[in-house]
Amino acid sequence: MAVFVREVMTPGVVSVRPDASLVEAAQLMRAQDIGDVLVAGDHALIGVLTDRDIALRAVANGVDPLTVSARSVCTPDPVVVSPDDGVAAAVALMRDHAVRRLPVVEDGRAVGMVSLGDLAISENPDSALAEISRAAPDGRGHETRA
Repeated sequence: MAVFVREVMTPGVVSVRPDASLVEAAQLMRAQDIGDVLVAGDHALIGVLTDRDIALRAVANGVDPLTVSARSVCTPDPVVVSPDDGVAAAVALMRDHAVRRLPVVEDGRAVGMVSLGDLAISENPDSALAEISRAAPDGRGHETRA
């Protein structure tokens, strides 16, 4: 069992500029096979934008995803963890804030993401959530982040 976030996080981050359109963000998510991107400007983390944010906060409201910015739809000021935080602390934050992903920040800079699926794979690899998290959305069996 992992003790620290750094042991379970997905290293590296995928980010968009605050003024990037939702179409740009969605295309990046598709290209990277991920469900979220960080919204960052001048090395400062502004928010987290998920595919669900795009669908529910923009498309469902009839806004034009070509003209709406990532900043305007993202969840601002996200809860973050450090790579040196304990896995139990990350789980507690996810539970307390009802989120499935946490940016991992070190020295003020995003260095990775930890997801509910990452934690499931680490803590209970035989669980249904861990199995689902390892499966590719297209059914080809390669691992993806939850």
